[in-house]
Amino acid sequence: MLSQDSAYPTAYMQRFYFMLGIVLPLICFLTACGKRRPPLPPTERIPQRTELLSGVQRGNQVILSWPAPRRNASDESVQSIRRVDVYRVAERPNAPLPLTEEQFSTRATLIGSVPYEEIKQAQETLNYTDTLTLTEPVRLRYAIRYVNAAGQRAAFSNFLLLEPAARVSQPPALKSVTNPNESSVLVRWQTPAANVDGSTPVNLLGYNVYRTDRSQQEPAQTPLNKDLIGPNETSYADQSFRFGEEYTYVVRAVSLGTGGAQVESLNSNAISLAPKDTFAPSAPTAITVAAAPNRLSLFWPANPERDVAGYNIYRSTDPNLSKDRWTKLNRTLYERTTYQDEAVEPGTRYYYYLTAVDTSGNESPPSEVKSEVVP
Repeated sequence: MLSQDSAYPTAYMQRFYFMLGIVLPLICFLTACGKRRPPLPPTERIPQRTELLSGVQRGNQVILSWPAPRRNASDESVQSIRRVDVYRVAERPNAPLPLTEEQFSTRATLIGSVPYEEIKQAQETLNYTDTLTLTEPVRLRYAIRYVNAAGQRAAFSNFLLLEPAARVSQPPALKSVTNPNESSVLVRWQTPAANVDGSTPVNLLGYNVYRTDRSQQEPAQTPLNKDLIGPNETSYADQSFRFGEEYTYVVRAVSLGTGGAQVESLNSNAISLAPKDTFAPSAPTAITVAAAPNRLSLFWPANPERDVAGYNIYRSTDPNLSKDRWTKLNRTLYERTTYQDEAVEPGTRYYYYLTAVDTSGNESPPSEVKSEVVP
């Protein structure tokens, strides 16, 4: 049996080793034990719900939209979004407005899903179209849920509340899209014959015209027309086009919806057109010829067309000579609006006419002939 004095070293050593067991790991942690570890990859953060579900009625459809997830996780991750389920509750328009998430979950019907392929290919937004049978007034509530690879469902999105109108116009029938002049593309359509439920007269406030180009997959959200086109109009002149582009046009009828809101129809049939500049500029006008010793000077105002690239200057000493046989004085397109002709002989009368040429190479008719005698 050890004495009190002989037990002291043992207790001291126990405390020493206990403290050493704390300090050494701490030193190793602070110094990283002299080893450098590779940086960890950033944590994948996937939004598990959205608060930005929105929608609009178009004809007999409700088109839902929400931001597409910008990043997605691997198949093994519980954060992997592999499907978006769409839910709907149909109720009377005068039903109480408040509805808890639990009540929505109990009453909602799963009406469809957005598959993984669409999620992968989405750019800015995801969409889902709910086609309705509009027979009586109804209030609709929508929400979506993300579903991961394991089949786990996230929380519901925000609730979207809509009261679709039953009497919405059918889409108009697009008849033609032409390029009658250099300043406009003319879109023409036929008035719709009935509403989507087959009723008449047509619930028609007017029309909106939409256009896409080769860089777009869907028509822009804003129509080409700044103001609603009247219900008695059946054409629209698009003056914001550019030659060399290819455009696709659609027209939507606009109806009076629930609560006085405007509701668009579905898209009309689409017609595409690639406008080409085959329109010659107008002939130059108000040409004057000023005489000076051994020189004749020509002056004229610039053509009004914005795409005029320059002018050709033609001369002859015989006014009766066919104009295609007159001498062209400029070798390349002349870009100024004054010209000095010094290759002249005193006492001789010279006749001139001009043409304007645009950036597409279209040449105007000849201008009026002007003449002067060299002093």
